[in-house]
Amino acid sequence: QVQLVESGGGSVQAGGSLRLSCAGSGYTYSRYCMGWFRQAPGKEREGVAGIHNGGGVTRYADSVKGRFTISRDNAKNTLFLQMNSLKPEDTAMYYCAADPSRCLSLTQYEYKYWGQGTQVTVSS
Repeated sequence: QVQLVESGGGSVQAGGSLRLSCAGSGYTYSRYCMGWFRQAPGKEREGVAGIHNGGGVTRYADSVKGRFTISRDNAKNTLFLQMNSLKPEDTAMYYCAADPSRCLSLTQYEYKYWGQGTQVTVSS
């Protein structure tokens, strides 16, 4: 079955950086579009970034443009999210998601498979 496992979360001070990873298994990774989402306490899950299955096309939420970079290594079945210039408002549980057809969507309801999440906490 499809499995997505996130890692790389942690606690950092504002202005710092983190790199999240998401390892996929149980499906043909290179055929699936992927995305990163986040959910802060009391808030709805929001899309952060999406990437086409080939990796050449990406899309970002306005709140992270210029600070976050999504990428993927199809040879290693791994998705990444490089997060720089982190702000306290970036604090959330971060999830990766996969779907065979919903490329570049930042809407959670359009992704079929989800990981369990990794916590990111940014202190001021």
